[in-house]
Formats: sequence, C-alpha cells, structure tokens
Amino acid sequence: VLRREPRSGREVAETVRQFRDQNGRVVRDRATPSPDPRSLLPLPQAQFHVLVALTAGDRHGYAIMGAVEESSGGVVRMGPATLYGTLKKLVERDLVEESDHRPSSNDDERRRYYCLTGLGQAVCRAESNRLSTLVSIARSNLRPGLA
Repeated sequence: VLRREPRSGREVAETVRQFRDQNGRVVRDRATPSPDPRSLLPLPQAQFHVLVALTAGDRHGYAIMGAVEESSGGVVRMGPATLYGTLKKLVERDLVEESDHRPSSNDDERRRYYCLTGLGQAVCRAESNRLSTLVSIARSNLRPGLA
C-alpha cells in the first residue's frame, strides 16, 4: 500500500496488517511502515518456494504443496507440517495473508486460501533477483567465456 506523507508529498510504502478481533471481525492496522524487502533476504528455501507458488494467485494448502512439487520437478516435496509452519512464519512476517477469495461457492469451507501481500511480492522479486545474480556468477565461473 502506498500513502503520501502530508508534509513532503513523498510516497511511502506501508504494511497493512490484518487480523481478527474478539468478535471475529477483520481489523486492519496501517500504521506499520514496510521494511526494505532486501532486509528480509536470504529466504529459507521452503519460504521462497511457497512465495513462488503464490505468484500464480490465491491457493489453498494442498494446492501450494502440489505447485511446489511441480515447479521443482519433484525435487522438493513439502509435507503438511512444513507447509503450515512455513505459512505461519510468512503470515507473521506480513509476506502472505489469508484470503477471503474462493474460486466457487461449492468450494470446501474448511480450506484456507493464502495470497501474497505487496511486501510478499516485493520480497519474492528481490529474492528472485538475488538468486538470478548468483546463478549468473556460478555459470560464468564454471564455464569461462561461455556466459
């Protein structure tokens, strides 16, 4: 979320934290400024895989597990404990949030859907760039003259 500072007119990114109050109503807190995405790097492998899976849109847990396995060519397989522990950390860091969006009214009500926050998108992009640079260096060093 971007807002303008009243005195300078400068745009400042801020995190929108969302939580439920005692009555179950969604409450948003817009007072917390967003950290620089690079300050959250490097990401643990499981967290990066989940963020990448969510770049395609809202997904529930089982769909995230399948997307991670597919995108890694079957090399990375997350079990429920790893997935939900990872999602919990990503929600706490404001990189992911629970989504109210449901693909259809027939969808199982017990499923929880997750989506990237603005900060989550920025962190995923920053980690992608960091890893891309690292891969370029490795390729250059391993095949001198062919990079």
